[in-house]
Amino acid sequence: MDHGERVTWNGPLNKIDDYRWEIPSTYKQGMRTSSVIYSDEKMLETIRQDNALEQAANIAFMPGILGKALAMPDIHWGYGFPIGGVIAESEDDGVISPGGLGFDINCGVRMVRTNLNYDDVKGNIRSLVEELFKRVPCGVGSESDIEAKGSEIDRVLNEGARWAIDRGYGWEEDLEVTEENGTYRQADASKVSTKAKQRGRTQIGTLGAGNHFLEVDRVEKIFDRETASKFGITGENQIVVTVHCGSRGLGHQVATDYLKEMEAKMGGYDFTLPDRQLACAPIQSREGQDYFAAMAAAANFGWANRQLILHGIRESFKTVMHRTPEDMGMHMVYDVAHNIAKVEEYEVEGRMRTAYIHRKGATRALPPGHKLVPRKYKDAGQPVIIPGDMGTASYLLVGAHGSVKESFGSTCHGAGRLMSRSAAMRKYNVKDVRQKLTDSGIYLKSATTEGILEEAPGAYKNIDEVVSITHHAGLSKMVARVVPIGVMKG
Repeated sequence: MDHGERVTWNGPLNKIDDYRWEIPSTYKQGMRTSSVIYSDEKMLETIRQDNALEQAANIAFMPGILGKALAMPDIHWGYGFPIGGVIAESEDDGVISPGGLGFDINCGVRMVRTNLNYDDVKGNIRSLVEELFKRVPCGVGSESDIEAKGSEIDRVLNEGARWAIDRGYGWEEDLEVTEENGTYRQADASKVSTKAKQRGRTQIGTLGAGNHFLEVDRVEKIFDRETASKFGITGENQIVVTVHCGSRGLGHQVATDYLKEMEAKMGGYDFTLPDRQLACAPIQSREGQDYFAAMAAAANFGWANRQLILHGIRESFKTVMHRTPEDMGMHMVYDVAHNIAKVEEYEVEGRMRTAYIHRKGATRALPPGHKLVPRKYKDAGQPVIIPGDMGTASYLLVGAHGSVKESFGSTCHGAGRLMSRSAAMRKYNVKDVRQKLTDSGIYLKSATTEGILEEAPGAYKNIDEVVSITHHAGLSKMVARVVPIGVMKG
């Protein structure tokens, strides 16, 4: 299916307020609740252009769903669940669905700040990107010099970022500002197939391809100076580095393995769903628990992967800038996941419920004081890093109280695609994209021409508009806007 090549969705959509719309539960027989879409009038016209709203209605069929089915403003068509979709499933009678968090398990974003400013690095941008390109393998099928041989892959899957820290790839403090402290403790490597492990052995510490990137950014604008300072962002033109990647082929294989198993068993359950891609299993079933343990292991691989990449970032700056990472203040701001299932507690219809939150193309965004916010950020709230496309901007946000009240602690995850990769390949050419980035003062290095064309800025929604919607809806608050000056892609 091709984004941007679908007929306009014309189903019912009731306006709640300027930033919320609802597909009523009467739209389709079998919907267990309504679906709420976070959008404004302008963005809604874009959202209507593919099948995502139909998918937003379909996820309201899921057995055991709590509250509303939700879709963020960066919603677009995905496998079964829309990308940008969020649902909460009861731990007692709910289900878990691989399509509800996607194939790139624990795709996420990590940001590291520095005490450098633009003047310090402007003469070294090309050298920095070239050095990063040497130290962080990228592209389809890219492999690392760090191989998890034998039982070592099991330790990666069970320990996550802790595995990398214990081997000298990072600082102990990195774990405090990583979601789940970098280790999903429910992980069980024995639930991950041999094929998945084989795919992951040589891919740890690699960026991959698609919309994954590694950027050297400068802070362009600070919206909330008090919160920004708590995150280590102290002024305009400060240099930060952002990396966006996930669990590579290992996570994809975990999703593929369990989708196949769940699809085979769907006929034996006492419920029906409108799309076979919504294949799921009861949370408390053997296959449901096995998938959750394997998903958690793949998430750990994602955190270990980004931890090794962070080590490569620090070493690259050390080589080019001739200063130690400590001297350059290269501390992590945060690492947030946006394709993951989490067990969390929220108030639903007046009582606290333990739920399995499916976030697919959505990030956790917890407010000040929440028990899951890192201690150092308790008074500020959880940082949220929202990547844009390679030619525009990314955002640092902070969780807001509205997310806990209505979106199961969730906000958007990025700009969201306007067109498919194949459509972007047809529309753009490499020379024009490169020239546009050069004219904007951005140095780009990519492993392939496809990586440039597929991720051309015009293939995405306006990140400023997406973030503005979640800000005004009260799910997250804008802290700072950063723009790229050097981009590395697969």
